[in-house]
Amino acid sequence: MGKVEKYYREKIDSEGAMLFSLIDPDKCDTDCAVKAAKQSAEGGADVILIGGSIGAQGTVLDKTVKMIKENIKIPVVLFPGNISGVTQYADAVYFMSLLNSRDVYWMSTAQIQAAPVVEKIGIEVIPTTYVVLEPGMAVGWVGNVNLVPRDRADLAYACGLAAKFMGSHVLLTDSGSGAPDPAPAKLIAGFAKACGKDLFYFYGGGVRTPEQATNVINAGAMGIQIGAAFEEAKSAEKIREIAKAVKKAGKARV
Repeated sequence: MGKVEKYYREKIDSEGAMLFSLIDPDKCDTDCAVKAAKQSAEGGADVILIGGSIGAQGTVLDKTVKMIKENIKIPVVLFPGNISGVTQYADAVYFMSLLNSRDVYWMSTAQIQAAPVVEKIGIEVIPTTYVVLEPGMAVGWVGNVNLVPRDRADLAYACGLAAKFMGSHVLLTDSGSGAPDPAPAKLIAGFAKACGKDLFYFYGGGVRTPEQATNVINAGAMGIQIGAAFEEAKSAEKIREIAKAVKKAGKARV
């Protein structure tokens, strides 16, 4: 277990849940990204995630991550949309397989191509299973995903078991950036039941209010990943409100 994973474990053991702020360099120039990262860290986010479905790569990605690292103290973790979404300047990378893609590229080919690059730069690797839920939004389209239906907690449980049995350290389920609302509590609970305490279970997509954040954590998620809601709000106060809700719900189960 690497340094960032140990940080995750310490946070969850002490606070019950985590808040991740996702920044997409393709949607936000460097100055904007640095400002968003500082606001997130000051507002109570535990980790800054960097990535996106389309254009977060190359020199833009390098510059963005370097400048963010210079301005905050919390970990910066890569959430890559493809093999180009890797940079040596981050603290760790989610080395992901998109479990429910119809395309072998997203399940194994991209990982084979990326592995030598990741080894060469020496970044901490966090083995991650990624599952996209209805409605899926852009990531569902790009990933050619067989979306998990919102009313099938049994399929959620099966996907969670698959992630655990395949040795992932993180299960990340995502309704997609800009989803109108979070997944139903029963669906989240299905994933959480399968994961137990054997791997970290984080949820993303559709969370815009403290009440929604509370419901997601109460349903069993160990953390919430938020991107679009913070982009829309452009407010540290919004981040503080959701962070407070996440921590309150998390501490109730510590």
